[in-house]
Amino acid sequence: MSKKTKFEIEFPVHASSSFLHHYLSSPDGLSEWFADNVNSRGEIFTFFWDDSEEQAKQKIFNKEERVQYRWLEDEDEDEDFYFEFKIIVDELTNDVSLIVTDFAEENELEESKMFWESQIDNLKHKIGA
Repeated sequence: MSKKTKFEIEFPVHASSSFLHHYLSSPDGLSEWFADNVNSRGEIFTFFWDDSEEQAKQKIFNKEERVQYRWLEDEDEDEDFYFEFKIIVDELTNDVSLIVTDFAEENELEESKMFWESQIDNLKHKIGA
């Protein structure tokens, strides 16, 4: 098993949780900001970037709260790596935060965090948040 470090990043998002959830869990929503194109057949999502394609299995834990994707290539190798989106709504202020969880090699940790910052900036731009 590869030695990867789990990390989480929290982003404030000015959008409703249900609106945000669509962009995190549907092929149309993910195609808007995460990949060039996304298709799905059931719980298997295919992500397209330029000349590459990757497949992941989607798991939704709590509707409008948490979506997890596990790359199929990692699943075949019994790796326990995934990326996850978790939506948190503050009960007092109704402020919405998006927590991204992912794994990266130690020497790629900062690059991975910068990747997610860029991607979430794209998401915020798309949804006007």
